[in-house]
Amino acid sequence: MSEARVRDWMHKGVITCNPDTPVKDVAKTMDAKDISALVVVDGAGAAIGVISRTDLVNARFIQPYLRHWRGMTAEHLMTKPAISISPDAAITEAAQKISEKRIHRLVVVENSAGRVRPVGILSVTDLAKHVGKSK
Repeated sequence: MSEARVRDWMHKGVITCNPDTPVKDVAKTMDAKDISALVVVDGAGAAIGVISRTDLVNARFIQPYLRHWRGMTAEHLMTKPAISISPDAAITEAAQKISEKRIHRLVVVENSAGRVRPVGILSVTDLAKHVGKSK
């Protein structure tokens, strides 16, 4: 039997925001959708970063030092670039990338009409759900 692929374990679909989305709106979206991160996309829909709940929490701790930052947006807090992987990649490759980059999630991207677009997320939680399961 062949090795599992990213497409087999990923969350399909992506909730996105733009770089200029206010942080307040990012937090509201995460809360309303019960998700831990949004993929930040440019005008063409390409993933350029990820903003997570951890990014929001960290910003709250340093907020007193950022009083001069008015209108903080996703771009100010996002992790960039977005670390991505193909849905056809092997799970072992994805796990290795997550470990090496010390990140919690990969943006799953596909080439469509000459553009790279996010189509899903593969998180550490997704990997953990499958630990110990037979192939």
